[in-house]
Amino acid sequence: MSAVDKFYEWHKAEMEYLEENGPRVRRGRKPSKKQYFTYMTDQAIIAYNTEPSWSKRNRVFRDHINYPFNKLVENIYHTFKFSYFDVPYEDVKAEVVAFLVQKIGKFQEGKGKAFSYFSIIAKNYLIIQNNANYAKMKARTGTDILDERRNISAEVALSDHQESLKEFTDLWTDWYDKNMNAIFTNKRDIIVADTILELFRMRENIENFNKKALYILIRERTGLKTQNITKVLNVMKRDYAKMFGTYSKSGHMIP
Repeated sequence: MSAVDKFYEWHKAEMEYLEENGPRVRRGRKPSKKQYFTYMTDQAIIAYNTEPSWSKRNRVFRDHINYPFNKLVENIYHTFKFSYFDVPYEDVKAEVVAFLVQKIGKFQEGKGKAFSYFSIIAKNYLIIQNNANYAKMKARTGTDILDERRNISAEVALSDHQESLKEFTDLWTDWYDKNMNAIFTNKRDIIVADTILELFRMRENIENFNKKALYILIRERTGLKTQNITKVLNVMKRDYAKMFGTYSKSGHMIP
């Protein structure tokens, strides 16, 4: 049988089991409400990606993936209140769902939950588009009218600080990458540190993510527990703060 045929056979058996025995006991906190993106959705996506027949792909997408994708985008859009879109909400949702479909083939079985993976993709896409729309809106309104409440001196100081921070972060990331094996001796810690440094390198795309989302991303990439990540992160935060303090005074990277 093809991948989709196997999925439907598994899905039928799973539904019969649930009807007879109730929900399976799973690790983690009990959901507060009915879930729309479940382990069955994960299996449907895996079947979709490994199915050679497009007609069967379309069937499993229509039956088991389309609704979870739409609901996922809907929840993220309303939770983070993206407000700089000049097209109807339904058009925005359709655009993001289409983007998720483009990226569906990159989801890999065993690399984490599909919900976390596609949540990050959808949120990142909306952030980028929302920011781009905001920039266009500012350009259209022009800069000839200056808000009297603006503190120009403070804005200049902030801009200088941000530029200095960006330059230091680039230098610090390179330095830490070269000295990582001397700072951490445990292989597990080195894997975590390397993953965090990679996030530093791609920070322009993820700077709007919250702490929880970043932890999820690191856990999925490393396969390690939160406490393992926190231990390494605390060491790196300490080193970063100390070295930036020195850099701010001297203008040089001094370990």
